[in-house]
Formats: sequence, C-alpha cells, structure tokens
Amino acid sequence: MISLKRERRIASGMDEKLGGLLLWLLLTLLVVAVVLPLAAILGKALTDSDGRFAGLTQISHTLAQPGLLRATSGSVQVAIASTLLVVPLAYGYAAALTRVALPLRGLFRLLALLPLLAPSLLPGISLVYLFGNQGLLKTWFPDGSIYGFAGIVLGEAFYTFPHALMILLTALAVGDARLYEAARTMGAGRLRQFLTITLPATRYGVVSAALVVFTLTITDFGVAKVIGGQYPVLAVEAYKQVIGQQNFPQGAVIGLLLLLPAMLSFMLDRKLQRRQQTLVSARAQPLQMVHSWPVRLVALSFCSVVGGALLLLLGTAIAAAFIQLWPYQLQFTLTHFDFDSVDGGGWLAFGNSLKMALGTALLGTCVVFLGAWSSCKLRSIPTGGQLLHAIAMLPMAVPGLVLGLGYIFFFNSDGNPLHGLYGSLSILVLCSVAHFYTTAHMTARTALAQLDPDFEPVAASLKVPLWTTLWRVTLPACLPAVLEIARYFFVSAMTTVSAVIFLYTPDTVLAAVAVLNMDDAGDTAAAAAMATLIVASSATVCLLFALLSHWLLAQSQRWRQPNKH
Repeated sequence: MISLKRERRIASGMDEKLGGLLLWLLLTLLVVAVVLPLAAILGKALTDSDGRFAGLTQISHTLAQPGLLRATSGSVQVAIASTLLVVPLAYGYAAALTRVALPLRGLFRLLALLPLLAPSLLPGISLVYLFGNQGLLKTWFPDGSIYGFAGIVLGEAFYTFPHALMILLTALAVGDARLYEAARTMGAGRLRQFLTITLPATRYGVVSAALVVFTLTITDFGVAKVIGGQYPVLAVEAYKQVIGQQNFPQGAVIGLLLLLPAMLSFMLDRKLQRRQQTLVSARAQPLQMVHSWPVRLVALSFCSVVGGALLLLLGTAIAAAFIQLWPYQLQFTLTHFDFDSVDGGGWLAFGNSLKMALGTALLGTCVVFLGAWSSCKLRSIPTGGQLLHAIAMLPMAVPGLVLGLGYIFFFNSDGNPLHGLYGSLSILVLCSVAHFYTTAHMTARTALAQLDPDFEPVAASLKVPLWTTLWRVTLPACLPAVLEIARYFFVSAMTTVSAVIFLYTPDTVLAAVAVLNMDDAGDTAAAAAMATLIVASSATVCLLFALLSHWLLAQSQRWRQPNKH
C-alpha cells in the first residue's frame, strides 16, 4: 500500500506542479478581473475630484445630497413593488407547471423563459409603443404616467420574471405525496394544504426568488433609462454622474451604494441556505399531477394571461421593428434595419456584439471549467483551490453596473500596466466573463462533483498523465455542463447592458448599447429593430447549441446509453 501511494505521488508529481501553476494563474486572472476593480471603486470613493485622499469626506458629502436620497428612495420603492408583483406571479406559474397536469406545458415554459434572450431595454421600448404618448393603449395610462414608477415596475417584472421562475420551479419540483395524503385524510382543504405544507416547504425558494428580483431591479439600468422619465433611481444617477458630469468620485460612492443591497442579499441567501433542511426523505413518495378539470382550467387561464403578457411585450418590440410608422402606418418595412442612416453604432455594433459574445463564450468556458477543475481535483493545493472558489463566488454579489465602474477606475489608470486593454474589445470580454462567472462556476463544480473522485488517483497509479485524464475522461463526462456554460456566456454577453455601458468606445460599441443610443436619439423604431436582432441571434445560438449538444453527446457519451444486449 505504501509503495502504491509513493508511486501515485511520483507519477503525478510533475502534473501536480503544472496544475498548481495553472491554478495560481487562474487565481491571478480572477483577482485582476474581479477583486482589483472593486478595490478601485473603494479607492476612488475615498478621493476628491483632484485625486487627493479625502477619507470619508467624499462619501459623506455625496450621501448628504438630496438628489441621492430621492434616487435611493425611488430605487427601493421600485424594487419592493417589483418583488411583490413578480414573486407571486412566478410562484403561481411554477406551481402550474410542476403540480398540475397542464396542457401545453412545454410551450408555457418556453414563453416564460423568452425574456432571457432580450436586453433589459426591450420591455421599456415595448411599453412606450403600447402605453406611451403614441401607444395603442395609451388611455390605460393617461397623462404619460407610464413614464415613471409604473413603467419601471412593469418593465422590471418582464426582465426579472424568468429568474424568479427558475428558482421556484426547482423549489416546487419535489414534494412528499404522503404529507398531502395525510392532510386530506384529516379533512384539510387545498388552501390549508398550501399554507401548512407547500408554502413552508418552499419558503427558501420564495425568499431566494425575492432576493434575486429585488437585487436585479435595484441595480438594473436599462428599463429605468428607457421608460423611467424623471423618476429618480440609483443606477441612472450613477450613469449621469460618470458619463454626463465626469464626476468619478460621486459615481464611485453610488456604486458602493448599489453594491450594498446585492452583498446583503447574497449573505442572507447564504445564511438561509445553511439553515435549509432536507424536506424529502428517502421514503418520500413522488407527487402526482393534479388532474381535476377546475384546477387545470384555472392553471391554464393563469398561465395564458401571464405568458400572453410576456409574449405581448416581446412581440410588440419585434412587430414595431417591421412596421412603417407605429401606430399610424402599419405597412411592412425593413427600413428600420438600415442602421447606417441613424446614430448609435449601426451594423458595426451588432458585429461587435457577436465577436464579444463569441469571445466571452470561448474564454469564459475555458477559464471557468479549468478553474473549477483545479479547485476540485488538485488536492495538493487546498488553500489555492479554496481561495479561487471564494473569489469565484464574489461576482454573484456584484451588480454589472458596479463592476463596469470598477473597470473604469482600475484599467483607465495611467499607472496600470494593463491600461492598454482599456477601450478595446478584450476588456469587454473580460468584464463579461467576470460578471457572469459565478453561475458558470457553480454549474461546472456541480458537474465535477458528480464524478468519482478516484479517477485521478487511479490514473496516476497507472502512470496516466493528469492532463490525459482531464481530456479523455473528465471533459467528455462533463460535456453537457460545458456546453450549457458556453451557451449561458454567449446569450448573457449578447444581452448585457449595465456591465459594459461605461467601457465601450465608438469602435467597440455593442448592439445592446446601440439600442440605448438610438432610443436616446429618438430613433425608437431602429432601437426596436436592433433589439429584435439581439433576440433573434440569441434564439438562433440556443437552437444551434441544442443541436450541437445532441450530436456531441451522441458521439462522445455512448457509454451512458444502456446496453441492449
């Protein structure tokens, strides 16, 4: 046994050294991409406009401004209202999909997830076309009241609904049928069963969904910029200070304010996760779908209304892109796709977005998978692996707008040797990878955790190089997760606005930013056309990834298929 262990160490010694070098390189990359930009925000918040250290003076001066107080109050009010609207709707929708024998379940699930393919600017544009001064339904919001609190809440509801739904689908997917049977035996009705069994069993999912909606709303920039009118919110205030007034210290202070709710939500979610108990035992019986026709009718009606509302907002922007003049001349046209005739970036912006999304998918997938693998599998460097995992979890609590601010302050410094990246497409790729790193990292870690931990030691005892095991065993086994990570990075990079709004130049303008610029210039139809292109390209890539996944899995994972002989 001793000689076998010694042989394993000798066989894998050089591999472990190379693996350790890889781990520390990836750790350094994460520090540069995440930690140092956040530290730069804090440093900028502690300096005055001339760059001299001012301590807490700049922070106290900014916090004392009445405009900031109004923006903070407005952001909190919008976030609370959006949470109270979205979470019950998403809960009912998820319950209908998981607990009721719902007709067209796959279609309703697809409808609910469609907003993930669109930038957050799109619902604002649709609301303008529907309820704005020239909207088809402008009488529903007289005197332009859609431009403000109501419009922001409705737009954020569209933007955040699929995020809350995915959490609640997971929470409601499992349950113990024995508990419901016992409740029915004791004469409990459906309402009492819901209050005493279903709701307590899913409370962690409800709280998590509420925290996600609250954080996404309070830190989102796109919806408020398009439909917010004069209603003050923190994200737009940060944009005005940095872009409009070039007041970087005040922008940094507002960035810290935006970071607080995200950090608090993240810590609260982690605390609740540790307290979460297993609710389904090994003896649990799976729930049976409800087949009662009154319940099915109510569920079908509810999902039709909610799914129809989401489809209406998405479809309105797409339809407006092909209509001559909304709502007076409804003839079909492609004129609005002539982006070279309007300001905003044109086809260059769309091409840049495709390049940036592709680069984010390639770089992000490689870095995430290798980082997760090295933090899980290289047992000889436990400290480095734990530190990498800790930093990898940090972007989940950092809003994209805050991260973008940090990139300005860090990479735009003349004394930074990486200053050459500023203004290039590379920095947009790096920022996007850092912004969406946590979800991809957790996906990769979950896939790696499902593999037998003895793969690497056994391969080392057979003198098989660690990298051969990674390429021929680990990677093929984790291929579904790798493809999902690549798809997630691509779509997220195509639709993001807040993380890159401070970093683009006229040569690196992106499609989502072009939507904002064209809307600001009054070219709303062209903005809708560009948003439509983003949705179409994201949907096309999702379809291509699905086909690619099916083909690659059929070629590389035949070992998963049952033996017919």
